[in-house]
Amino acid sequence: MNHLTDHEIVADYLRQGPMTDPGSFAALYDSLPSDVPTLVKTVQGLMVHIFWAGAYQLQLSPERETEVTLRPVWRKLARILELDPSSIAQPREKERKLVGNCRDFTVLTVSMLRARGFPARSRCGFGTYFLPDHFEDHWVLEYWNEPQKRWVMVDAQLDELQHQRVVDRIGLQPADRPLRRHRLFQ
Repeated sequence: MNHLTDHEIVADYLRQGPMTDPGSFAALYDSLPSDVPTLVKTVQGLMVHIFWAGAYQLQLSPERETEVTLRPVWRKLARILELDPSSIAQPREKERKLVGNCRDFTVLTVSMLRARGFPARSRCGFGTYFLPDHFEDHWVLEYWNEPQKRWVMVDAQLDELQHQRVVDRIGLQPADRPLRRHRLFQ
């Protein structure tokens, strides 16, 4: 029987998969920062969550709402550049952000983290911090913190506005949230 070492398991999360591979757009990542909080903010500057658009005073057309169906990262990047051809390190005006959901924020951030040398993975479960007594399907990511030898959880969707409206009221931080106490994953 062949067993992988912890190092081999973590190293596997450096490799892009079919959904995270930027394909021919990989060179776009060269201009990105190399720290986790700034990469998360970079993704937040490129995307708007389909269900939060109204909170940003953004009306989405039915055509724009279909952007949430773009699955592989390379397709997301292609659409981001169609909307605004400037560097992906530059935040977009709200009207020029890609429309996505929590999965899209997670997958794009995982792709960028891996490209910048951080082992990262997507996690799917149920968030209980959006609505009282409601288990909402939700995606987050984890990246490997090498000095601490542990996975750190990040909710890439939660920007300052969402953090203020949702997370502050229950006393959680968007990075490294406790799993059991708030039943993020069941």
